[in-house]
Amino acid sequence: MTLQTNRGEFAALEALPGSGVRERQPALLIPGYTGSKEDFLSVLQPLAAAGRQVVAIDMRGQHETPGPEHPDAYDIAALAADVALIADQLDDGVHLLGHSFGGLVAREILLAQAAQVSSLTLMSSGPGGLTGPRAAVLKAMLAELATPGHGSLQDQVKRVWYAHMEPEAVADGVPDPIVDFLRTRMLASSPTGLLSMGENVLGCPDRTQALASLGIAPLLVVYGEDDDAWDPAIQEDMALQLGAERVCIPGAAHSPAVEAPETTASTLTQFWNATECRRR
Repeated sequence: MTLQTNRGEFAALEALPGSGVRERQPALLIPGYTGSKEDFLSVLQPLAAAGRQVVAIDMRGQHETPGPEHPDAYDIAALAADVALIADQLDDGVHLLGHSFGGLVAREILLAQAAQVSSLTLMSSGPGGLTGPRAAVLKAMLAELATPGHGSLQDQVKRVWYAHMEPEAVADGVPDPIVDFLRTRMLASSPTGLLSMGENVLGCPDRTQALASLGIAPLLVVYGEDDDAWDPAIQEDMALQLGAERVCIPGAAHSPAVEAPETTASTLTQFWNATECRRR
C-alpha cells in the first residue's frame, strides 16, 4: 500500500485483525538504517491478531519510497516530520515503534510533540550515535561512498554492495532469496539518503534526558541479548534513565523482529495492551 501525505508518498505494509474489526489503538513501525518495512514482516500479523491495525513503512529514500537528492532531507528532524504525519493519519493515539536508527527518529517525534503518541518503543536503539564495532564498519563504508573518482554515488553504492556487503551476507549463511532481496533493497534506496542517514546514525546526540523530562508517554526499551550495535548494557542504562520498561529478547541480536518474532510480538502486544488499559 501507499500512504499519501503533504510531504510525499510512503510505501507501507499493513496488517489487520482477522475479523477486520480494529478494537485497539494502531501501531506504526519504523525501520532502521538500510532497512525497510519488510524487516517487520514476521511480526505484522501476530501483532494485528490482538485487534489492532499495524503499519510498517519505508522512510523517505528507503527501498520503495522515493526521496530527494538533498542531504538535509534525511536529517532526523525531517524524517520525524514525515512519520508524524503518517501517525496522525492512523489515529490520535498511535503506538510508535522505531528499530535502530528508526528509534532515533521515533524519539524525535515525541521530543517535538509532533503527533499524538500513546506509547514509544525503542527497539535495538541507543541513547545517541552508534558506537563500537558497528560504528567502525559504518564509518569505513561512508568513507568509501564519499571517495571521489569512482563514478556517481549510485556507482559507489553498487561497488560497496558487491565488494563487501553481499560477500559478507553469503559468508554468514544468509539464504539466496534473502540476499537477492537485500541487494534489490540496497540498490533501490537513495544513495544520498544512505550517506546522510549513515552520518546521522553516527553523529546523533544523546537525547535521553530531554526525553525523560517530558514524561508524556509510556516507554519500552527492547533489545536482543546479543545486540552487536548498541551494547545491551547501554540500552539497559538508557531504560533506567527514562524510567522505561525494559525487555531483553533471548536468542536475538540486533533485529528481534526477524530473529525472535514470536517473543517480540508477544512482548509488544503485552506492553501495548497494558498501556491502553492504564489509560481507560
